[in-house]
Amino acid sequence: MKGLLGRKIGMTQVFNEAGLVIPVTVIEVEPNIVVQVKTSEKDGYNALQIGYGSVKDKNVTKPLKGHFEKAGAKYKRLLKEFRVDNSSEFTVGQEIKVDLFKEGEKVDITGVSKGKGFQGVIKRHGQSRGPMAHGSRYHRGPGSMGAATFPGRVFKGKKLPGHMGNVQITIQNLEIVKVDTDKNVLLVKGAVPGPRKGLITIKETLKQGK
Repeated sequence: MKGLLGRKIGMTQVFNEAGLVIPVTVIEVEPNIVVQVKTSEKDGYNALQIGYGSVKDKNVTKPLKGHFEKAGAKYKRLLKEFRVDNSSEFTVGQEIKVDLFKEGEKVDITGVSKGKGFQGVIKRHGQSRGPMAHGSRYHRGPGSMGAATFPGRVFKGKKLPGHMGNVQITIQNLEIVKVDTDKNVLLVKGAVPGPRKGLITIKETLKQGK
C-alpha cells in the first residue's frame, strides 16, 4: 500500500491520444516527509508516518515539536499514517514526491465533502415535491410520518431534513491520467470530494475495477 497527501486545485480537461476529452481533477502534491517509520518488530505493524503542509512554529505544541526534532524534520501541519508492506525501504526525513504514482494507475481518493448546511428532503435525499397548486398545502414536505395510533411513532431510517455535506467520502478506482513531476501535480480522471484547496488523501486502490 502506498499513499500521499495533497490538495485539490480544481478541475479541467485534457485530450487523450484518440482526441477524446477527459475531465480531470488537478491535485497538488508538495513533498511528503517521512517523520516516523514503524516496523512489525517494534510496533507490531509496518507503516510510515507522513508529515504534510507548512505551519508556523507558534502553532505547534511542545510534544509535537519534540517529535519532529527527533526525526530531524521541519514542523508540519498534518501527520498521517500509511500502511506499507516493507517499511525498512524508507528512512526518516525522506521526501516522497508525486512520482510515487505512475500514469494509468488506479487510486482511492478520500476527502471531506462540501458542507451545505441544513437542507430539506428534496435537496438532501432527492425526493419529489407535492403539487404546487394553491389548494395543495403540501409542497416540499418530507412525506408521511407513519400511521395513526398504531404504531404511533416514526420508523427508524425515515429520510428527514437535516445537516448535509461536510462528511468524509472515499471515491474508489480513479485513474491517474498524468503525473507532472516538474509542478508536483497529479491529474486524476473524474471528480474528487471537497472544495478547492481541500486536503485529500491519495492511496493505491484496494479494489481493482475493470
